[in-house]
Amino acid sequence: MEIPLNVDVRCSDGLCGRSTCIILNPVTEEVTHFVVKASGLLGDEYLVPIDAIFESTSDDIRLRWSRDDFAKAEPFIKSVFIGKDESTFLAESMSASTFMWPYAVAGGDPYQPSMLAALYEQVEQVPAGELAVRRGTEVEATDGRVGKVDEFLIDPLTSHITHLVLRKGHLWGERDITIPVSHIDRVAPEAVYLKLDKEAVNALHGITVHRK
Repeated sequence: MEIPLNVDVRCSDGLCGRSTCIILNPVTEEVTHFVVKASGLLGDEYLVPIDAIFESTSDDIRLRWSRDDFAKAEPFIKSVFIGKDESTFLAESMSASTFMWPYAVAGGDPYQPSMLAALYEQVEQVPAGELAVRRGTEVEATDGRVGKVDEFLIDPLTSHITHLVLRKGHLWGERDITIPVSHIDRVAPEAVYLKLDKEAVNALHGITVHRK
């Protein structure tokens, strides 16, 4: 099963958004969730468990859920209180550039909601011990960069990654590079690190990825 990124995600009753990243356990290489940005200009992002996928191709992902089910999903990004009380924050803001848009409107009431909203920060809700991997994450061989993450192939029975796919923007032109998970050394927030050098990556035969 493919878990493509930046493709349409459809519920049983219509389009609900686009995939933005996957959530995986870097120790077991198990994909637990993926993130969907809801349709619309200001769409929020939601965590969707892998078992909600009915079918996926390189072009889209179809869920077992209805759009009502999707609307009840866990938000991927939440506002978290950063710990300063209002008086401390306001005192600092009076002498700093933070006393300006988007935290307050010049000449307005400093206690207005837009000001107090700056007491919070936006935090990705990644489960403990797991990582969020987005399309475009760098892929590093032992001797340098070879490309960027395009998608992952996973075993539908276990939800474990079987291959990492470099589709475009890699060192060897237009062909897909499919890298077996056994050649992945580790996955970190900034990059996926391989056990192979560039020559060995280029020599991979790969597998056929079926696309529309």
